[in-house]
Amino acid sequence: ARELFTASGLTLDELGQQMGYSGPSARHSAWQFLHRTTDPRLSMVCRFADAIGVSVADLFAEKKKGRKK
Repeated sequence: ARELFTASGLTLDELGQQMGYSGPSARHSAWQFLHRTTDPRLSMVCRFADAIGVSVADLFAEKKKGRKK
């Protein structure tokens, strides 16, 4: 997910806002999702995928590619 986030060109503030968070919590919530969440809810995964402009399937394909290394 982090690689796709980096490729999106969004800042943490922008990502958080596009995931539906507002104000000061946007950046913090986006950071938490990328660095602390190990078992996110499907709704959160969907919001993240929408925010960075990829499908949920792309997120899982990226995770699967990372395991092959």
